[in-house]
Amino acid sequence: MGARPTVTVQGGDSAEQVALPHVFTAPIRPDLVQTVHTNMAKNARQAYSVNKYAGKQTAAESWGTGRAVSRIPRVPGGGTHRAGQGAFGNMCRGGHMFAPTKTWRRWHRKVNINEKRYAVCSALAASAVPALVMARGHSIESVPELPLVVSDAVESITKTSKAQELLTKIGAMADVERVKSSRNIRAGKGKMRNRRYVQRRGPLLVYSGDSGVSKAFRNIPGVELCCVDRLNLLQLAPGGHMGRFIVFTKPAMEKLNTIFGSASAKSSTKKGYAVPRCIMANSDLNRIINSDEVQSIVNAPKTHNIRKVLKKNPLKNLGAMLKLNPYAKTATRIQLMSEQNRKVKKDATLAKARKAKVGGKFLTDMLVEHDYKGEDYDNFASWLSRSKTEQE
Repeated sequence: MGARPTVTVQGGDSAEQVALPHVFTAPIRPDLVQTVHTNMAKNARQAYSVNKYAGKQTAAESWGTGRAVSRIPRVPGGGTHRAGQGAFGNMCRGGHMFAPTKTWRRWHRKVNINEKRYAVCSALAASAVPALVMARGHSIESVPELPLVVSDAVESITKTSKAQELLTKIGAMADVERVKSSRNIRAGKGKMRNRRYVQRRGPLLVYSGDSGVSKAFRNIPGVELCCVDRLNLLQLAPGGHMGRFIVFTKPAMEKLNTIFGSASAKSSTKKGYAVPRCIMANSDLNRIINSDEVQSIVNAPKTHNIRKVLKKNPLKNLGAMLKLNPYAKTATRIQLMSEQNRKVKKDATLAKARKAKVGGKFLTDMLVEHDYKGEDYDNFASWLSRSKTEQE
């Protein structure tokens, strides 16, 4: 984000100017903020589990095999419906659950310090972008500018009525009214567990010194307070969504450079820490590529492209074979015609042979070549002559 050099202090008698801290130029990383917020939110969980004896408070034993029932443990005794019923198993009525929950689950998550600091810087930078703040749902139409800075006299306010007057003067009361109208009864069993109502988040007031300001603002719905020395990502980006509407006091705004470091000096409270820098100073990539400085040194566009031709097998592809051997087409045609002529001649020869009466000639030739004699041959000859006569 391109940072403005100064910010106007609101709510004072004179229009003071405060230099914009360097932290507002940090890269906006929604992915990092979401990850860090998810892990940090797990650190406030309370361990829970079911009773380790739940579902096991009976002297059930299996009946074993051979009784035509399953081998699940069964309640002993008789005379009641309960006797003989399956027990212990998670599939049984009154049995224990599958994988009973334990208190020694890994509830908490360790988050790298540098990641937490990077996420806080990104959340602060996002709070200075009106589009992101409005996208998160805050009503900032009447706010003069973002980031919103108020005079140091605000830290000495002790009355809630004065605090409301201040919020109305700087245009933040519309966001408080939005929070009031959003108050509803919680869905689910939480309404019975001392958290009956839910409502949206309102403005976050960041102060440097508490001279009564925390008591003045604490009873206004949706308004939260945070010391600039203890900025918390869970408040800067509730739900992991960047763009919280933040109101800074003048001392808190001036202290941000000391905490996170400036463009010329590193942080004095976080040893050796400096605000992360953007990889690209100008995020408009199309403008960079089309600039005269870049276009003057890039290579000219290549218009003559040589396409690689896919190699084809000449033995399977006729077109590839004709490129290598133009006579292949004629040779293939001659081969096909010769095969066709050979087939025609063969069919004609077979048809002629089938039409000729070669049976009698074959028998005569056999009689000439072999001298058949005997009773069996005479019977066969008489049968053959008789069958011929019947056919004629």
